[in-house]
Amino acid sequence: MSSLKKQSGSLHEKAGISPPEITNSAAIHQIQKNRRKQPSAAELINGILDQNRTALSRAITLVESTHPEHAEKANEVIQGCLPHANKSIRIGITGVPGVGKSTFIEAFGKFLTALGKKVAVLAVDPSSSLSHGSILGDKTRMEELVKDENAFIRPSASGDTLGGVARKTRESIILCEAAGFDTIIIETVGVGQSETAVHSMVDFFLLLKISGAGDELQGIKRGIMEMADAIVINKADGDNIKKAQQAKLEFNRALHLFPPKKSNWQPKVTTCSAITNEGISEIWDTISQYFVQTNASGFFQEKRKDQNHFWMMETINEHLKSNFYNQPGIIGQLEQIKKAVQNDEISPFAAARFLLSEYKKQL
Repeated sequence: MSSLKKQSGSLHEKAGISPPEITNSAAIHQIQKNRRKQPSAAELINGILDQNRTALSRAITLVESTHPEHAEKANEVIQGCLPHANKSIRIGITGVPGVGKSTFIEAFGKFLTALGKKVAVLAVDPSSSLSHGSILGDKTRMEELVKDENAFIRPSASGDTLGGVARKTRESIILCEAAGFDTIIIETVGVGQSETAVHSMVDFFLLLKISGAGDELQGIKRGIMEMADAIVINKADGDNIKKAQQAKLEFNRALHLFPPKKSNWQPKVTTCSAITNEGISEIWDTISQYFVQTNASGFFQEKRKDQNHFWMMETINEHLKSNFYNQPGIIGQLEQIKKAVQNDEISPFAAARFLLSEYKKQL
């Protein structure tokens, strides 16, 4: 009986020792006060130009905000940074999920920082179509690069933007350039149409592929191959080296099927291993050759001008769309019209014309 009592008594949790009260209420108040304080546009601009990463991060968060009240302040920050931008190399990197984009970017980024470059990585993570959440795990996957003082990694959720490109990536590039980063890397989510949007905001477009996964055949398709300035067969290590070399031959043959690029640049195909760093320096040599050639021909500057025009039109379209859905009259009728369309009481086209006519009345 006594042994039973002893056993049951051992199951009860014993009271521990409470830690001494060392919390400083004044310090807590100061921290909360600083958190509530929102820096002005001028303070953010000055912080960015002073290469303050906290200011840069807060400015990108402001730019990405969908709150209407933040738009004017974000535009002021962008306008203040614009004279100090456009002094970087912008590189877009894409590839299907599993091709090793994050591992490659870390190896490539470390190589660039070792050369004295300042690298900003704008990584776009896919958002769930159900929960609308995003993992934002790029900093975890680039654990070495994230600790590099010459690198800045900013993951952003793709949200509901077509193709999975973060809505304000273009503006984030300007902020990073103003903060002194001379090499901007944009990683797409690799879901298809995001490549088109990224291609419209970068100078050099790099397509990552892997061998032995049917990618050789898929890569021959038009579109993505026509946009690529270089194709890199990743994971060319171990038993996969021969397969990677064979894939390189296949892609080289495929590239000859396409007409010459407007830039007169002949896309290169190479292999690399982000694990062993084999081939990383050759990729940078290819990119450097591209910039020398396109700068000499004037194509580099013309492409930047065309991209600025493209993003002006995109911004107009985005503003009109946002203004339409935020009109009180539209908000009040949208759900009712949607239900009527779903119940086949009105055609989608007639419903759209009705809503647009209601929108015009409120202008």
